[in-house]
Amino acid sequence: MSETHIIAVTNQKGGVGKTTSALNICASLGALKQPTLLIDFDPQGNASHGCDLPEAVRENSSYELIMQETPADELIQQTSDLFDIITTKQMLTAAEIQLAQKAKREFSLKTALNSLTTPYRYIIIDCPPSLNLLTVNALVAASSVIIPVQCEYYALEGLTRLMRTIQQLKNTVNPSLEIEGILRTMYDSRNRLSQDVSDQLTHYFGELLYNTIIPRNVKLAEAPSHRKVALSYDPDSSGAISYLTLASEILRKKETIYE
Repeated sequence: MSETHIIAVTNQKGGVGKTTSALNICASLGALKQPTLLIDFDPQGNASHGCDLPEAVRENSSYELIMQETPADELIQQTSDLFDIITTKQMLTAAEIQLAQKAKREFSLKTALNSLTTPYRYIIIDCPPSLNLLTVNALVAASSVIIPVQCEYYALEGLTRLMRTIQQLKNTVNPSLEIEGILRTMYDSRNRLSQDVSDQLTHYFGELLYNTIIPRNVKLAEAPSHRKVALSYDPDSSGAISYLTLASEILRKKETIYE
């Protein structure tokens, strides 16, 4: 089996399209025939909600995963959107307190995922919108990071801190951790500010930026209320097409397209 790529999607600033990106990247990778698992690691549970799964099947969740109460394979749920998911629940917030006294607590998720036998090509982790112990666990378990950045005012706020945290983790506990890419989201071509922010990101981060830019798109905004990803809700929308293009760009960077 080829290498599994574990990618954390994170930005401690809320409202940047983090969960939207995690969901739609998974759906797009699935559409490109890449076996993909989404781990909802945000106690808010927006990614789990967006998959339209019954509440009953969400009882076994990423809380049981990080607490190592249930083997990873037993927590996996199939969605109707070409990817699998380990859902979350509010109790995940308690994991931070429960793990605080444990030795090597930052390795809890990585250790739990070592038991996974289902052969995925990509595992995408939707992180909480904060740099807490859950996010650190995700970054220790991951091989790379996607950082969504909204093309609006204050877009760069906190980004330097996040990059510094990633570098610190790379220097100490996860030497293989790399920045997969910085993803520009909510881009409005009619808005001069969007272009200015995009230019700023290009100036400061250059090659770390994906070529693909996710537009501000009404279908992307509507899809979660219907508990669907963009490819299911409106596959011809600019949002759905952009995430499919992004998934292709991710595959090209990895040079791991399945036949």
